[in-house]
Amino acid sequence: MARTITVPRSTEDAVSLGRRGWAARRRPSRRGEQLWAYLMVAPVTIGLSVFYLWPIVQTFYYSFTKSGPFGGHEWIGAANYRSLVNEPSVGQSVMNTLLYTGIQLAGIPLAVMVAALLNQRRLRGRSVYRAVYFLPVVTMPVAVAMLWRWIYDGEFGLLNHLLSKVGIEGQHWASDPSIALYGLAAIGIWMSLGYNMVIFLAGLQGIPTEYYEAATMDGAGPMRMFFRITVPLLSPSIFFATVLTVINSLQMFDLAYMMMSTPGGAAGTANPALPRVRTISYLFYQKAFVEHDIGFGAAVAFVLVGFILLMTFVQFRLQKRWVHYA
Repeated sequence: MARTITVPRSTEDAVSLGRRGWAARRRPSRRGEQLWAYLMVAPVTIGLSVFYLWPIVQTFYYSFTKSGPFGGHEWIGAANYRSLVNEPSVGQSVMNTLLYTGIQLAGIPLAVMVAALLNQRRLRGRSVYRAVYFLPVVTMPVAVAMLWRWIYDGEFGLLNHLLSKVGIEGQHWASDPSIALYGLAAIGIWMSLGYNMVIFLAGLQGIPTEYYEAATMDGAGPMRMFFRITVPLLSPSIFFATVLTVINSLQMFDLAYMMMSTPGGAAGTANPALPRVRTISYLFYQKAFVEHDIGFGAAVAFVLVGFILLMTFVQFRLQKRWVHYA
């Protein structure tokens, strides 16, 4: 059989034939590249699936079951979610978590002011100050809790000792139900201050100096330039730090667990301030691992997931009103 040869009639036909021939020659190598790409991402994909996606699916399934006394699970439908409405500890935990999150957001302006002060070129020892402020971020929460347990101690604490020097009566900061949550929130602000400061420093260094030079020529003072130039141009960084702060605050557990185990025994069971400090994450731990009610604990966990998604959605919807992108 004679072989048919296609002869191009024009320059465009020749280019088209050349491209098809090049694509045909490249097809095996592109498949090989795709195979290597899949092999490269396979370890991460498998790790995420095994250690993140599968536990989420399994927890969601457990939220519709009831654990037996000797193991096993029984399907009970949405009974755990209906029980959340009638459980008093759930409502208290939600209010505690929202109050703690609101206090944490008050630390954002403080971090902005610290970053603005450390961004000044004339300040000596800026690297030392930055390292000191960032030190709590890289410190383990357990170590932080041990330190603040000593500071907050009602009998021999450092805070009460300093207050006694100025004639102020000390308090049981970790066991008084009326102030324990505020004490934990103060520790949370102290721990996150350095991280937010680094975010704001990066944002401040990205603001062109021409804006400040023009404002200086117009006679604007430092405070006016801060609120008219720095804050608006820093709003994307503030928005990013706000989203992270809300997410981290809603998941707060380790600090409350360690601080509430101070007076009275294991896991803070004898601490009178525990009901006023118990967050949603702490309630999940208590129900799932202390009371061994895994189904109810899984339902609490998905309530927390819903809160995080809702708060993040609201923040992204509201950002158009106050975030200014250059």
